[in-house]
Amino acid sequence: MTRAGHTALDAELKQLKSVERPAIIRAISEAREHGDLSENAEYHSAKEKQSFIEGRVKELEGILSLAEVIDTAKLSGTIKFGATVRLVDEDTDEEKTYQIVGEHEADIENGKLNIKSPLARALIGKDEGDSVEVRTPGGERSYEILSISFT
Repeated sequence: MTRAGHTALDAELKQLKSVERPAIIRAISEAREHGDLSENAEYHSAKEKQSFIEGRVKELEGILSLAEVIDTAKLSGTIKFGATVRLVDEDTDEEKTYQIVGEHEADIENGKLNIKSPLARALIGKDEGDSVEVRTPGGERSYEILSISFT
């Protein structure tokens, strides 16, 4: 996991524990004061949200306890975990930039590419100027690697 990914998940965990959890406990307490719990939609909604929060807290604690944080600034060479890669689609000439990250920090809309994705697997070990063929759900795609950086 990258340092930024670890920091983001840790911040989410702290937010859930210090803000969300106390807020939902207050909401459950207020809903209980309204009487019959069997027909109390506020109570059931709050309990559902509490269940989600507790599940996410446990999930994040597990991820963070097992995470190995890699300082990507100390890396160099061919494409590997942590690399930021600028590509051009050889068919459409559209340029894209992705950072190859762990699955828990992947966010394709923000250019964070899951290391287990077909594109990332095709890029691993390649160098600037190389061309890669990737089978995607939309069909075969060809990309040329324009640049590689580790920040």
